[in-house]
Parts: sequence; C-alpha cells; structure tokens
Amino acid sequence: MTMPLTTVPPPRMQQDGPSLSELMTALPVATLVVAPDNRIADANVRAETLLNMARSAIVGSDVARTIRMAEMGARFDIWHSNKPIAAYDVKVHAGRTAETEVDLMIAPIIDHEGWRVVSIHAQSQARKIGHRGTAGGARSAIGAAAILAHEIKNPLSGIRGAAQLLESGNGGRDVALTQLICNEVDRIAALIDRMQDFTTDRTLECHAGNIYPLIDRAANIAAAGFARNIRIIKRYDPSLPFAIINDDALVQVMINLLKNAAEALEHSEKPRIRVETAFRHGVSVVVGDGKGSAVLPIEILVIDNGPGVPEHILDHLFNPFITGKRDGQGLGLALVDKLVRDMNGFVQYSRDQEAGESTFRILLPMGMP
Repeated sequence: MTMPLTTVPPPRMQQDGPSLSELMTALPVATLVVAPDNRIADANVRAETLLNMARSAIVGSDVARTIRMAEMGARFDIWHSNKPIAAYDVKVHAGRTAETEVDLMIAPIIDHEGWRVVSIHAQSQARKIGHRGTAGGARSAIGAAAILAHEIKNPLSGIRGAAQLLESGNGGRDVALTQLICNEVDRIAALIDRMQDFTTDRTLECHAGNIYPLIDRAANIAAAGFARNIRIIKRYDPSLPFAIINDDALVQVMINLLKNAAEALEHSEKPRIRVETAFRHGVSVVVGDGKGSAVLPIEILVIDNGPGVPEHILDHLFNPFITGKRDGQGLGLALVDKLVRDMNGFVQYSRDQEAGESTFRILLPMGMP
C-alpha cells in the first residue's frame, strides 16, 4: 500500500508576508525538500531547470535516484545522515542532465526529524571559498621549490651554528632567543625535506594533539618579527578537544596566515589580528573518491581588519604564484592549502564587508588524546 506524501508544516508568516511556496520559488538556488523516506516533497523552479524535469516528475521521486552520485561509495553518507553536510565538487547525474560537477548543501529541518533541505549549486562555489579537490596547483609550486631546497638548506646549517656560538659566547644570557633560532632552523629544514617529497602521495604523519601550544608558538614568532607592531588578540575555546594534526605543518600554516594578515595590514591605522578557536557541531564534508564524509569540528580563525583580497584573484586565491602584493611570490597560501589538506582538513577565505574584516578559516578533524 502506498502512503500519501506528507509535507512539512509551513512556518507562520506575517499577514502580508510571502507564503512558503513563494519563498521557494524566489530562491536563487536549486532547492529540494526531502522527506524522511528520501522522497522529494517539494522543488523550486531553479531545481526544475537544473534537473531538466517538471516539478510533477520531481516531487515523489527518490532523491538518490534523481541526483545520482557518480561516486557511489559516498551515496549513503549523504542521503542517510541527520547532520548538516557540505559536499564540494561532487560529480552527479542530476535528473535528465549529463554528468556535472556541483556543490550539495544538505541541512536538517529543526523540529522535523528526517526532513532536510537540499540546495544544489551547479557552478562550484568551493573554489571561491578556498576548498580545492586536487593538489595539482600546489604540486606545481613545490616543483619549483624543490629546485631551491638544496641551496636553502646550506645556509640554514650556518645560521644554526652561529646561534649556538652566540649562546655560548654570552654566558647563556640569550638562551631563549638562540633556542628560538635553532628551533626555527630545524623546523624550516624539516619543512624543506617535506617539500622535496610534495610531488609524491606520501601521507603526512598526524596524531591527536593540542593545537594551542602550536598556535601560541606561531603567534610568538609573529610578535617577535613581522607582526611586532600589530596587536594580536587571542580568543580561545578552553574546552576544545585535541585535533588530528602534524605539529610542524600546523605551525607553518599559522605562520603563513599570520604573515599574510600582517602584510595586508601594512597601511592600516589600527592594525589588528584575531586568532580564534571554536568547536563546530555537525560540520561535515564529503572527501571524495567514494570515501564518504569526514567530520571537521575543530575551527581555527585568523581574522584581520585589512582591506581584503582583491576581487580579481579570489577564484584562484590558493593557487601558486597568485598574489595581490607587489613583492609577493604567491606561494604562502598554496602551501597553507597543501598542508591543511594533508591533515585531512580544509581552509576557506571570506570577507565581511560590513565589519571590514577578512577571515581565513581552518577546519580540522577531532582526535582523542
């Protein structure tokens, strides 16, 4: 026996306000309302256009059949989850259209268990916010960096030796400073070793760790050098659990983002950088290749009150050799993207025009100590 398809109870509107159907029609993005049994309960005009199907054919159909995933292994993670999911750069067969690459946003409807709203972005927004599905761009940058690796490592050993001589010659009075120099030389040397292998698929060794000592280490390096005239504000969530990280990679990511922020604030009257952390419940992304979804609740924000990224490079912000700075090399953010993805996270950029702030947002997986 076939049960009639129910609909979501409409929200109460003001007397002269738009109805639910009018709101659905006005939405500028293809939108579906999906019932607990995965049948589509409603679809707007944009969805009809994208799927190349009439609304009468869409409503009542199985969403998994109407939006057929090219990567079948991810199908159940998407359509049988009660959590918000963002699936970037997913290849699908949508309705009667050929295979295409889209972004899927799935949001549960509060107080209506099993009901979801699905928005389908035919033109990928992932690249605009900095989430890339492949490492091709970063790898091309590393190809150039690897050529210079040998020449860079030679003077590093000299710098380390000079720092040790300085420490012994001053009776130990500059131990903290010289130790900082030695630690940074060792970290950069290790990073160069890693860069030489970037063209391979070698997995970055990660572990469950406390992000705060690493963030503080990067902030101290910034405050002692390139950001010494900039106020750095820290707003940490004290209850944040461990994240799955590589220590050196996270330090490098934070240094690059802080340096990027400091350079953006060069002509600001009251330069300010905020570093914030938070735990974001229910944040999931589809990792592709049929591997399903990954939960990324650990959030790190680097916020500055500079002028923001020029509009003409936004779509390619994390690609190598892309920069809006006169003397920039365009490698810093490409390396950030590479290292964050190596830790199974992702990085985004956004601009709040009203507040006059730019934000780089890192999301990382949670780990158990």
